[in-house]
Amino acid sequence: MKLQGKVALVTGSARGIGRAVADKLAADGARLVINDVDEQPAEEAAEALRAQGAEVAVCAGDVTSADFGDRIVRTAMEAFGGIDIVVNNAGYTWDGVIQKMSDEQFDAMLDVHLKAPFRILRAAAGPLREAAKREAASGRIVHRKIVNVSSVAGIWGNAGQANYAAAKAGIVGMTRSLAREWGRYNVNVNAIAFGLIGTRMTQPVGPEGARVDVGGRPLPVGIPEAARRSIEAQIPLGRAGTPEEAAGAVYLFCIPESDYVSGQVLLVTGGQ
Repeated sequence: MKLQGKVALVTGSARGIGRAVADKLAADGARLVINDVDEQPAEEAAEALRAQGAEVAVCAGDVTSADFGDRIVRTAMEAFGGIDIVVNNAGYTWDGVIQKMSDEQFDAMLDVHLKAPFRILRAAAGPLREAAKREAASGRIVHRKIVNVSSVAGIWGNAGQANYAAAKAGIVGMTRSLAREWGRYNVNVNAIAFGLIGTRMTQPVGPEGARVDVGGRPLPVGIPEAARRSIEAQIPLGRAGTPEEAAGAVYLFCIPESDYVSGQVLLVTGGQ
């Protein structure tokens, strides 16, 4: 129980990778603030975690809302009195070749993958600094952890994802900048760049495809079966990762064994 009593904020944590992260951290003793854009899935996830003995608060809503960062930090402070871990995970894709990409489409990816984490971390800065100052005054060092979710698209680029890749590259730059700013407060800031992980966003789909509703707009999700097989053939481990394996990588950056690791990007790709 290396995270016993720690308070973790995980965005997009009712489904997919975020839910697996919440489960993993809770199983190791963390208290959770979970989030989903829709209230019902968030409440259902919270109830499932509480049934396993976890302490959970819910902050439902769109992470791109201007007040969301303040809301989720306030939820953590009111429910648990502090913040120890922030996992910026929420997001989706909205693909298109650049000559057909609208400003709205480009901005949407920057908003969810870059601006939303910025607002959350800006809101968390005060509580993190104040906690560090109190601990320094009493001669203690307590490490806190920020884990930002990037993608191999932000490292290598990906055709049809100029918007997503730009945002995911941006979160890497922000991660490394904050590692320099917040080292004085014993805050470790790292990022995970995921490759192919098996979620509803990367599910194999037939010619008709699949869609999900995001902010009132139906967006295509999934990867054509032939394309997905081609991607898997490039992975030395020969398959997509599972959400649980993705959560394991996030966990590595949350536990005490990573207290001297900061400003790093871990590629979780099965060796691709």
